[in-house]
Amino acid sequence: MLLTGGLKSLLPHVLRRIIRCNRLTISNTSGMAEGYKQANVVILHKSLADDFEKFCHANDGPLPLLHRSQPGDWKCPSLSSDSDIRTDCLQYRKYEHGACTGSLKSLKEYSEQLKDMVTFYLGCSFSFEKAVQKADIPIRNVEQKCNVSMYKTSVPCYSVSMFHCNLVVTMRPIPESKLEAAVLATSELKEAHGAPIHIGDPGLLGIQDLSKPDYGDPVHLHPGDIPVFWACGVTGVEAIINCRAPLAFTHSPGCMFITDLKNDNVRSLGGVPQVHCISQDPLHFSIVSAEAAQKIKTLETLIGIDPGERGIVHLQRQGELLGACLALSHAGSVLITTGFPTHFTHEPPEENDGPPGALAIAAMLQALEKQVAIVTDQRAMDLNKKIMEEAVQLGILKKPIPLLSYQRESADSALMFLCENGNPGRPRFDHLIAIERAGMAADGNYYNARKVNIKHLVDPIDELFLAAQTIPGVTTTGVGDGGNELGMGKVKDAVKKHIKNGDVIACDVEADFTVVAGVSNWGGYAIACALSVLRSCDIHDRYLRRAVGFPRAPSERLWLPALPSVTKEENLLKTLVQLGVRSGKTASLEMEVDGLPFYSTHSLMIEKLL
Repeated sequence: MLLTGGLKSLLPHVLRRIIRCNRLTISNTSGMAEGYKQANVVILHKSLADDFEKFCHANDGPLPLLHRSQPGDWKCPSLSSDSDIRTDCLQYRKYEHGACTGSLKSLKEYSEQLKDMVTFYLGCSFSFEKAVQKADIPIRNVEQKCNVSMYKTSVPCYSVSMFHCNLVVTMRPIPESKLEAAVLATSELKEAHGAPIHIGDPGLLGIQDLSKPDYGDPVHLHPGDIPVFWACGVTGVEAIINCRAPLAFTHSPGCMFITDLKNDNVRSLGGVPQVHCISQDPLHFSIVSAEAAQKIKTLETLIGIDPGERGIVHLQRQGELLGACLALSHAGSVLITTGFPTHFTHEPPEENDGPPGALAIAAMLQALEKQVAIVTDQRAMDLNKKIMEEAVQLGILKKPIPLLSYQRESADSALMFLCENGNPGRPRFDHLIAIERAGMAADGNYYNARKVNIKHLVDPIDELFLAAQTIPGVTTTGVGDGGNELGMGKVKDAVKKHIKNGDVIACDVEADFTVVAGVSNWGGYAIACALSVLRSCDIHDRYLRRAVGFPRAPSERLWLPALPSVTKEENLLKTLVQLGVRSGKTASLEMEVDGLPFYSTHSLMIEKLL
C-alpha cells in the first residue's frame, strides 16, 4: 500500500494507475496532483443524458461540464491519456431508483450495463486548492488530513425535466483577512466552481450545524476563520437521487477522477471581485466587482456636495452607500419610511424633500421584484395615498405599494409590527430605510432644523429601527441631509459638533448604514442608481443567484426603466406642489426642494447620477 506523503507531486497518469491497482490507503483526493483539475463523475443511462446536460448548463456553478462521453465510452482522451472511468476513481457509489445500494472500488462488473450509459465529468473545487495555497491561504481540511465538508442547502437549483434538487456546497474555513484573496484566487476558475456563493453564517443557506456535514468530514475552524461556501459537484449526486433512475453511478464524494489538465486556463467573469461585510448578526459578506463598487462610490461623491452650506461634509462616511445597497440587494422585503413635518403652521406640514427619494427607491425595488411597503404617520395617510396614486399615474411605480402606519400600543408593539406574531425568527422585512424622516433626539423629542419641537406631529416610527437592532437578519439605512433625520444617530457626535443647533436636534437613533446627501432626495436617487449598478454586475448577480440558474441577458434588464428621470421627478414635484407640500427651507409652493430650484439644481443632479 502507498501512503499519502508524495501524492501531491505525482503526475495524474501515475496516480490513476495507482488508484486502478487499488494501492492507496487514503479516503479522498483532496491535495493530490496539485495544480491539475479533478472531476466529479455522474454515469447514467443514455436516455437521460440530454436532459442532464441541460441541467448542468442551467446550473453551471455546481455542475461545470468538462466532458460528456459517448454511450459505452470508458476513456476520455480530451481530459486524460490512458484512463478508464470504470477503475480510476478511488471509490464509486451505485444508485438504484434513487437509493444508494452500494460503494464500489471498481465498475468493471457492470461493463455490460455501462455500454448504454453516458459519463459526465464535472469540475471540482479540489482543482482550485493549489491556487488558494499560492495566495498564502490555508486549506484547513488538507492541514487536518480529512475530506472537505459538504452540505445540502435550502437553495433550489434550476430544474430541467426530471432533474431537480437543492444545491450542495463545500465549506472551507478562511481567515477573515484572506477572504478577498480567496475570492480572487477562485473567481476565474469557473471549471472548478469559480468564486464562492456565500460567505458567512451557514444558516442563511439553511445549514443548521457545521459539525454535521451531509458528505465528507467536519473541518475545524480556527479563531478568526470565516466559513466560506463554494458550489459543489455533489449537487449532481442529489439530482441522480431525486430523478430515481433505475441504475446510475457516481464517484463517492471526495473521491474524484484526476485529469491531465492543468488549472491554468481561466475565463473572466467580468472584473476584479471585492468582498464587503453587510451584516454582523448573522455574519454576512457580499461580493461585487471593483468596477461596480467604484461607480457607486462616484454616486456617493456626487450627492455629497453641500449646496445649503450646512456642514454635512463632517457627517459623511465613505462606503456607506455601497454597504446599504449591497444589503438591500440581498433583501427580499423592504420597509421604507419618510415624512418630515417641519412646517407645523401649515397643512399639510410635510416638506417635499423625502417622498420623491422614497418613491425612487421603491420603484427600483419593485422593478427588482422585491416586496416593498411604506410606513408613515397616521395623520398623513390620506396625503400619502394621493401621492402614491399620482406616482402610479406618472409611471414612477408599476402598482401601488402597501401603505402602513405604526402606533405604540404596548412594549412589544414594534416587534409585533416587524415580525410574524412578534417572533424575531420570522421577520416580515429584511431591511428598513428611513429617508428624510424626522428622527428622535436624545431627549425624546423631534426637532426641525430651527430647533422647534414637532413631536406632536410625528408617530414613533423610530421604535421600529430600535427594535430592528435586536432582530437577527434585519438591517437598516438612514438617509439625511442635516443630522436630525431618523438613522443619523450613527454620526450624532459630528452633528452636535458641526451642524447648527446640532446639540439639540441631533437624532439619537442609529441605522446600520448612514447615507448623507446635500438633499435627502438625492440620496434616494443614488440608492436607485446603485441598485441598478449592482444588478447589472455579473459578479454580484452570480453571488445573488448562488451560481444556479441563468444570468440575465442585457435585453432582460427590465429594471432600467425604473430609474429616476428628470421628467418623472419634475412631474412628481408638480404633484406635490398641487397637494400643498412645501419646500423645506422656504415653505414656498414653487418648483424647488430645500430652497434649491428644480430646473438648475435638482434636474442637473439627476442627470449626473444617471
